[in-house]
Amino acid sequence: MKLFMLRISLLLITLSSFAQRQTENIILITTDGLRWQEVFGGADSTLLFDPTFTSDTTKLKKQFWASTAKERRQKLLPFFWDTVAKQGQLYGNRDKGSKMNVSNAYWFSYPGYNEILSGFADERINSNDKIDNPNTTVLEFINRQPKYQGKVASYATWDVVPHIINEKRTGIPVNAGHEAVASPNPREQLLNEIQDKLPSPWGETRQDFITYYMAKEYIQKNKPKVFFLSFDETDDYAHAGKYDQYLLTANLVDKFIADLWNYLQSQPEYKGKTTILLTTDHGRGHNPKARWKDHGTKTPDSYQIWMGAMGPDTPAKGEVKHTQVLFQNQIAQTVASALGLNFTCEHSVAEAILTVFK
Repeated sequence: MKLFMLRISLLLITLSSFAQRQTENIILITTDGLRWQEVFGGADSTLLFDPTFTSDTTKLKKQFWASTAKERRQKLLPFFWDTVAKQGQLYGNRDKGSKMNVSNAYWFSYPGYNEILSGFADERINSNDKIDNPNTTVLEFINRQPKYQGKVASYATWDVVPHIINEKRTGIPVNAGHEAVASPNPREQLLNEIQDKLPSPWGETRQDFITYYMAKEYIQKNKPKVFFLSFDETDDYAHAGKYDQYLLTANLVDKFIADLWNYLQSQPEYKGKTTILLTTDHGRGHNPKARWKDHGTKTPDSYQIWMGAMGPDTPAKGEVKHTQVLFQNQIAQTVASALGLNFTCEHSVAEAILTVFK
C-alpha cells in the first residue's frame, strides 16, 4: 500500500510539473562533432599554434586566444557564454566533473542522431548509409499529437538527415543536402540560386550558412512549434584537418543561434514560450597524437559530448555540476518533456534530464 501511494504521489508530482510548463515551442539544434573541449575551454593551443592545422596562427590567435579557458571560450562562443550560460544550463564540462556520453556503440553520426532523436541506441544503426530509420523519433511522436500535427519540421546541412527522421514515413518536412525550396519567395529563390551555383567543398552536402538562412525563412513563414536544425561543417573541417576553419565555423554557428534566438524573442508566438536545446552527435580525439580529426571507437574519448538548454521552464544554473553521468539517449525525452509530453513508442526511451526543468 505504501509503495502504491508513493507511485501515485510521484505521478501527481510529474503531472503537476508538466501542467506548469510555459514552453509551447522547442528548437533542437546540433552542430556536428563539436568537442566539449572547445565549448568549455575555447581554442586548443596544441592545434591553434600548429601550422599543420591552422594556416594563419597569428590571425587566429588574435581572434580566439586568451590566457584563460574562461576568456577563450567566451571569444569562441559568445552567445553560449553571454546568454545560454547566464539564462540557462550547460552540461558536459568534464574538467568540472560534469559528464555526458553517447550510449551507442559506434561514436559517429547516424548512430548519434538516431540516439538523440529516438532516445534509443540501436545496434542496427551502424553506418552513415542513407537508410530510412526504422525507429520512431521524438519528432514523429510529437507530430502525431493533434496539437502539433503539421507543426514539426527540420532543416539540415547533412543529406542523410531526411533518412534519419524518415521523411517518407513520417511526412515531416526535412530540407537537407542541396535540396531546393519550392517557394516563390524572392529570398528563398536567391538561396536556391546560391546553393545551386556556389561550389560546395563537401560534395552532396551544402554549407551551413545556406542551411541556416533557409531554415530562418521557413520559421518566419510557417511558425513551426517543433524544429530540428542541424549544422555539419564543424565536423567536415575537423576531418579535413583545418582547425582554423573548425573554430571559425563553431563561432559562426554561435552567431546563427544568437540571431535565431533574437528573432524568436521578437515574435509573440515564440517570446517567453520557446525552449532551445543545443548538443552534438559525437565527440572526437583530444589532440594531434590522439587523432583530433577523427572519431569512432578507434578514437579514444570520442563518446564524450555536451548539451545546453535555455527556456522559460529552465532555471538559470549555468554550468551544471553533478556526479550522475548523463547520456545522449536522454535528449529525446527531454524534448518531449519540455512540451509536457511523455514520449512512448515501440522501443524503449531513456528518461528525461529532469534537472533541465528544476
